[in-house]
Amino acid sequence: MPKVIVSIDGVVIKEAQLTQARTTIGRRPYNDIVIDNLAVSGEHAALELVGQQVLLHDLGSTNGTRLNGRPVKLAQLQHDDLVEIGKYRLRFLQEQPAGQAAPVSPPAPSVLPSAAPAVASDVAAAPAPGTGPRIRVLNGPGAGRELPLVKIVTTLGKPGVGVAAITHRPQGFALTHIEGEAPAVNGQALGSEPLMLADGDHIDLSGVQMQFVRA
Repeated sequence: MPKVIVSIDGVVIKEAQLTQARTTIGRRPYNDIVIDNLAVSGEHAALELVGQQVLLHDLGSTNGTRLNGRPVKLAQLQHDDLVEIGKYRLRFLQEQPAGQAAPVSPPAPSVLPSAAPAVASDVAAAPAPGTGPRIRVLNGPGAGRELPLVKIVTTLGKPGVGVAAITHRPQGFALTHIEGEAPAVNGQALGSEPLMLADGDHIDLSGVQMQFVRA
């Protein structure tokens, strides 16, 4: 079972098993993991269970969240990763039972280099063209291109303009706003909570029109 060990200055102060679909971290008392420190935002970050994987999601915190020394907005955690929130350290542990090899996880998602989604990095693992869950670009230079949703996390957008992520969950695909301009789904701006996508949903991200195709 995945867990995090919370420490400060080398002293362990808490151990939390990740048994819920979403475990929140922050200064407010209603969080699942409460860190009472002014450097920590009221709702700072969340750990989300997606199948056997755990995603770290910064919730727009003031001072940011670091993973193994680098700032992140959304990332997939690996065994023994170190999450830093202010002066606090959260060591992520996901040990496998004896005799069972650790699963090979895909690399942490990277933001697409342009506003139009690219598909080259996903071709090897992609299903046959025109099949399977995918994002279809509807306008601009990339119109007609399709991005197969074959990874746990697929990141869309351009840093500094607008970034969103689509997460493959057991119940479907969820769109989450990461930074910059918020995407709109069927004309409605996406809020702070992930939104489950339905077949045919239209996504507008910084002027790029896309459509979610379920199969």
